[in-house]
Amino acid sequence: MKKLFLTASVAGILLFNSCSTVPLTGRSRFDLVSNDQVLPMAFQAYSTFLTENKSTVLPASNAQALKVKTVGSRLITAVKSYMNSNNYGNLIADYQWEVNVVQNNEKNAWCMPGGKIVVYTGILPVTQDDAGLATVMGHEIAHAIAGHSAERMSQEMVAQGIGAAAGVALSKNPKTQSIFNTLYGVGTPVAMLKFSRNQELEADRLGLIFMAMAGYNPSNSVNFWNRMSSASAGAQKPAEFLSTHPSDATRIAQIQKYLPEAQQYYKK
Repeated sequence: MKKLFLTASVAGILLFNSCSTVPLTGRSRFDLVSNDQVLPMAFQAYSTFLTENKSTVLPASNAQALKVKTVGSRLITAVKSYMNSNNYGNLIADYQWEVNVVQNNEKNAWCMPGGKIVVYTGILPVTQDDAGLATVMGHEIAHAIAGHSAERMSQEMVAQGIGAAAGVALSKNPKTQSIFNTLYGVGTPVAMLKFSRNQELEADRLGLIFMAMAGYNPSNSVNFWNRMSSASAGAQKPAEFLSTHPSDATRIAQIQKYLPEAQQYYKK
């Protein structure tokens, strides 16, 4: 009983001293790891991914790559402008933004901590246009800006009884390296963190705002998600309460609720 109380007390102290605020939404998040700890791991994982997939990374001169990189550049510029002008610049000061397109039939895209982005060609027929791309990329960038990866990693470290000291390289700890690899699927075909449903919806909200800031009409995001839902029709999906992602219907309904807020940031 005494041990249980002590564990709960330590967890409470960690929670109290390890919270930060998500930009725009104001949600308090649990942050046991800092950028200087997680970013080096992300940069190394991204570099490894590009090396292992070298033959499928499209050159910058490729039309599809150029389209994705152009949309990505506008989103990155908008995000940097917002963060720097709203006293959040320190959160992205060490970001090393990069966008790559990989020839892969999977309908997927992701952004690692530090701004390392990959878009698979398999999702391009669904995005169709720049607004569709901005929906996907804005959503993935939002995961990074909201610190969802560090939050998930922090939660898993607490669950496993692992502490973190400031300035300590987490990559040198086999346990924390294992957590990172598991979260990002390092060593598997897909390097993508499995976020919670609440984090997914928060990324939707932030992504809408980011695409609006970049000059893309956020209302077009509904069209994308309807296309995505149709493209996934027939595929086996777990019930929503068993899935880390919200159902298509839930996501679209929630996005429609977010639109009035996002439209305030939209300028043609």
